[in-house]
Amino acid sequence: MSATGFGPQSAPQSTSPAKLVVDGVSKWFRTPRADVQALDNINLRVEDGEFICLVGPSGCGKTTLLDIIAGLTPADQGRVLDDDKPVDGPGRHRLVMFQEPALFPWLDVFGNVMFGLKRTPGLTDKQRREIADQHLQLVGLEKFKHAFVHELSGGMKQRIALARALAPDPHVLLMDEPFAALDAITREQLYGDLQEIWRSRKKTIILVTHDVREAACLGDRVFLLSPSPGRIREEFKIPLARPRDINSPELAAIVQRMTLALRNHLGPRKEAAE
Repeated sequence: MSATGFGPQSAPQSTSPAKLVVDGVSKWFRTPRADVQALDNINLRVEDGEFICLVGPSGCGKTTLLDIIAGLTPADQGRVLDDDKPVDGPGRHRLVMFQEPALFPWLDVFGNVMFGLKRTPGLTDKQRREIADQHLQLVGLEKFKHAFVHELSGGMKQRIALARALAPDPHVLLMDEPFAALDAITREQLYGDLQEIWRSRKKTIILVTHDVREAACLGDRVFLLSPSPGRIREEFKIPLARPRDINSPELAAIVQRMTLALRNHLGPRKEAAE
């Protein structure tokens, strides 16, 4: 398949240092009965400003891989480099947005966005407040500045979580199935919002999902993982211009090929991610 097609693609070649490098990462979890291998020799290169999606069924290790990149979980073999420096623990330059918004109910919307900024060095209180206001505007919730968490819809909560993650200006945003608990209409609205934010901010983003359509709609490149243990099976480059419509025939054709590839790797007795 040519470089402009939408079949499996090799990683783009670059002479400049990658933003993130995952080099031969393997991971085991030890249980009373046996050691279970979660990841097997994962290799991944992410360029500055790329939007990468990791997609696969439950048990393929995609969240474990995200945790290792974030520095929340150590690899048993291999390493992760961030700007050519080894990742040996959590850092403010790599922030995680989880499936649950994890907002603080005793703080209002503004207080939740300010929370991460309080740990950002070199800023005055005035600058922190200005940045928080800017990010509320970015996610379209400036009018809800003084609302509390219980007053927000699920989609609004995720917008606040996104604003809180972006406000400290991380180098890399790591997203762990942030839309999984939302209804279809809200998800599609957030797909559009996230594409616009990515276009304007050009953040390096790695998103974990089990949804092939979501991955194709959002990612520059999509990596298909299969379980037992988790391995990267194929890489797809998505050549569609943004903003992308998740219901477009062009995207549907890509999703069909990706789903077929994932099913082939999982085997006849396992279900592909939908």
